[in-house]
Amino acid sequence: MTAKRKETILQVSATNQEQWEEVLATKGLTVVDVYQHWCGPCRAVISLLRKINNELGDDLLHFATVVDNELALDEIVEQGGHQLSEGGDGIIVPASKSYTVAVIKPDAVARGEADEIITKIQDAGFEILARGERTLTEAQAREFYQRKATEDGFEDLVQSMSSGPSHILVLSKPDNSSDAVEAWLRFIGPADVDEARRRKPESLRAQYGTRTPFNAVHGSEDANQAGRELAFFFPDPRSVPGTARDAEEERVERTLALIRPLAAREDREEILTHIKKSGFQLSLQREVTLTEEQAREFYKHRVEDDDFPALLQSMTRGPVLALVLTREDAVRHWKNMLGPSDLRRAKEEDPECLRARFSAEGDPVNQLHGSQSPEEASGEISFFFPVQQTLAVIKPDAVDQHKDKILQEIRDRGFSIRRLEEKLLSRETAEGFYKEHRKQPFFSQLVEFMCSGPSVVMILEKENAVEEWRATMGPTDPDRAKAEFPDSLRARLALDVLRNSVHGSSSRKRAQEEIQSIFGEPTGITETSDEHSNEATLDEQKQQYEGDTHESNPHSPA
Repeated sequence: MTAKRKETILQVSATNQEQWEEVLATKGLTVVDVYQHWCGPCRAVISLLRKINNELGDDLLHFATVVDNELALDEIVEQGGHQLSEGGDGIIVPASKSYTVAVIKPDAVARGEADEIITKIQDAGFEILARGERTLTEAQAREFYQRKATEDGFEDLVQSMSSGPSHILVLSKPDNSSDAVEAWLRFIGPADVDEARRRKPESLRAQYGTRTPFNAVHGSEDANQAGRELAFFFPDPRSVPGTARDAEEERVERTLALIRPLAAREDREEILTHIKKSGFQLSLQREVTLTEEQAREFYKHRVEDDDFPALLQSMTRGPVLALVLTREDAVRHWKNMLGPSDLRRAKEEDPECLRARFSAEGDPVNQLHGSQSPEEASGEISFFFPVQQTLAVIKPDAVDQHKDKILQEIRDRGFSIRRLEEKLLSRETAEGFYKEHRKQPFFSQLVEFMCSGPSVVMILEKENAVEEWRATMGPTDPDRAKAEFPDSLRARLALDVLRNSVHGSSSRKRAQEEIQSIFGEPTGITETSDEHSNEATLDEQKQQYEGDTHESNPHSPA
């Protein structure tokens, strides 16, 4: 009992300002474990503290715990070493070493600029003590920037920081040659991109920022903030028993969900409602009709199963709705929602699971698929949503007034711009570009329009880029776009069917041809799923936006 009592009173817990002031008033040396609510106190060091206490036996040595951000901790003048966890290995930042936390924000990562920025950081003499990748949820972005909650633009900042993965770096200067926080803030420049371009054109924000809050990089404002941000991004998973599981749950990940044909036809909306209510974000979505060959390729690991013939039949009897779902610990959560893969077990053991609730009469195969692991999810997502390149054009009518707005929309939606040129298309180039329209009555008018002024031509890259860019553009006819897809570019910017602001390739094959025509180079993307491509099947389906294919609307000038 005595040992247990010592363990209980080893650390005094200060949970309010009065208790904290009592800790400060205690005579002697007090070792304080400052922690955040979500991670708890560092139980892993208790045995070490007890050993120190027993060996020294000094009445002037005390230990305490306190929650950060709740009390006034300004009177703490000494900081101990900070332990980072990177890839499971602890990294110690000595108390004497000046460091700062740098974030390469989602807008720069989406444009493929992270590696270039990191190279410039190293060239500038910064030492990278730790690095990682993190996709913040909206709630986590709010927590990280809570000090800015009352400022204008806070909501935009939250949305930008939760829009995709960030690269997190802990930086220092070798041999403490200068204060890392101040050196990093000077290197990145003012937070306002326009001000950075005026005052510090060589800074990172001037070079890579587009507009506030999309200013490419973040830096700690002072040493205290650097310490809090260090704990936010690099909590030690060994500090609390069970925290390794908690840290895994905090990590945002993606999983593939398939709604098989019968359920996609009958229960699609109800299933999507369940998904959204469960905290998932629908990152990508497409409807695909698989051939038997494609279904065999996707389920090749199940070819020996007794129900494989029934699975093939189920997967090829109509369009499958493929979804990429995003949230913390997405794979595990989606598997839990699905329930057992065997329908009989699902109905007997978990009648409220999705597979039990949305089974199809007469079909022995469950109607919903989910990835079994994060590694499997990555491969399955690549199967249905391969990284693609597509050609995008800002047409002459939109270059002067809307170019910056369209470019920002492209970046905000996660596209990487691999090539960009502003050029006046020659008549020969325009005719070759629209050669499939040569026999159409609008062909001459279209060619004249495309040669009437400079266009901005781009190679865009993203998962499922062709369809994603077409969805961003909206229908060719701006009246239909306004009625049915009011957030699309054409709904907001187009003047009429001819002057509809933007163009996008209609298929992967067409994207390759158009990129070759405009830039004289192949796409440079070898898609992982080319051998089981569903392009031919998709070309036979009705496009999402009628009028975007030449066959469905022969009078549309693309």
